[in-house]
Amino acid sequence: MSYSAAINELNAMVPELYTRAGQPRRKFSLDELRILLAALGDPHFSFRSVLIAGTNGKGSTAATLASILTASGVRAGLYTSPHLERVNERIRIDLAEISDDAFARLYFRVHNVAQKLVSEGRLPQHPSFFEILTAQALVYFAEEKVELAVLEVGMGGRLDATNVVDPLLSIITDISLDHTEWLGSTITAIAREKAGILRRGGTLIALPQHPEANQVLGEAVAELGLRRVETESYMPPIGADPAASYSVEVVGKEIEVASPLTGAHQRRNVALAIAAAVELASVHGFPITPESIAQGIRQTLWPGRIERIESCGVEWILDVAHNPAGAWALRSGLSGLLSENRPRILVFSCLRDKPVAEMAQILFPLFDQVILAPIHSARATPMEEMEAAARATGTPTLSANSVGEALQWAGERGHGGTVVISGSVYLVGEVRPILLTRGLI
Repeated sequence: MSYSAAINELNAMVPELYTRAGQPRRKFSLDELRILLAALGDPHFSFRSVLIAGTNGKGSTAATLASILTASGVRAGLYTSPHLERVNERIRIDLAEISDDAFARLYFRVHNVAQKLVSEGRLPQHPSFFEILTAQALVYFAEEKVELAVLEVGMGGRLDATNVVDPLLSIITDISLDHTEWLGSTITAIAREKAGILRRGGTLIALPQHPEANQVLGEAVAELGLRRVETESYMPPIGADPAASYSVEVVGKEIEVASPLTGAHQRRNVALAIAAAVELASVHGFPITPESIAQGIRQTLWPGRIERIESCGVEWILDVAHNPAGAWALRSGLSGLLSENRPRILVFSCLRDKPVAEMAQILFPLFDQVILAPIHSARATPMEEMEAAARATGTPTLSANSVGEALQWAGERGHGGTVVISGSVYLVGEVRPILLTRGLI
């Protein structure tokens, strides 16, 4: 079967977070995925892994760690979500995306095995979109004999499909409110779900963060007998210029940390990746050196995170901030990038499960004008809700009929200045290839 057929079948699946009218909400079970993986030969037992959970920053941390591993000569798998432009982006080895042929082959292998298990009554339901992709990634990593897989948790942690592995390390990035309808309405509840990736007697890598999250992680350390790795020493000095490189000591040697990922918040993610790399080298014997850590950080590729593109007389900044914590991080990262003497335009859209009014209050006042864009997703926030959120901020706003029209207007109004694209991964994923390959519509 073809790659296009695989993609069409995947896209036809009901998203995990939403069900069709009248249908009960899907219940997730790791036992069901374990049944599927057993029928596929238990691929996740053939390589070692690192699990990364959190609300924001887990993708950046995963990408940085995978880049360090590749620079160190370690054959590394990387599994992340969501994707920007193509679903293949989610599954990589040595930073290279899975090929279309391999993707299609593995999709139909996993799909056919799952269908057989359902028909035999061994599975109560067909696996979800994310479970299928996770199984594909695990089979691919096993086939290609990766030495270590870096796995980004999709949502939560306790019941996430990635949590079937037995990780060498569990990394937890910053925790804030998101997916509250699934994970709970407090940071304490959400942190408990994230802490579900921890293993008794295992290793936790995390930085101090919100007090409620700190308390949950502290309780987990005591209850599970975890070893918590010291991470703060890999942070830059307080007050350091967020746009400059900095030095840290790694295994007795000073290295320069020069990440292409912009923003003070990314320094926390880089620190977590450094701590994980040191742990993998010193405890688990991976051939990682201070030099390869520095090289891997420099070579990290993770687009759509305060990514700057010059095109048509405009500086475009793309960022996938999709919740209030991400919006605050973007606002901080834009400090010094927006000039009152030049046009400042925001192109914005978001999904309907996000607090659009709160995100608008954080971001919209930074700009001369906001252009609202409709994204191609059944989960998109209705235009009238975004318009109401914009009116509450008092920021001049236009509503476009398409992303193409939004970009056209932004290019015209932002000429000689800065246009920021943010609010949704879907929006950034649709805009980025236009700016990079086709120019403005």
